Amino acid sequence: MNKQAQRDISRKLKVLNHAKKIGNVSKTCRYFGICRETFYTWKRAYLAKGDKGLIDSRPCPENHKLRVPQEIEEKVIHLIKPTILVLI
Repeated sequence: MNKQAQRDISRKLKVLNHAKKIGNVSKTCRYFGICRETFYTWKRAYLAKGDKGLIDSRPCPENHKLRVPQEIEEKVIHLIKPTILVLI
């Protein structure tokens, strides 16, 4: 487990424990600056998977601006295919 995952778990456990300690989810969410939907998502994940459920596992967004146009991609693949077959 990397440091970022440990920080995610630590922060989210701190929020969940604070809510349990004071007994008020709304106040906890205001204090930590999160919405209640996020809190309950974390709580469900923790109850289902334990600490591993609290690791932030969102996929990286795809940056379409950096993508090469489809027709250029196809031409490059067409040019590379014979080279790959020769190397194999």
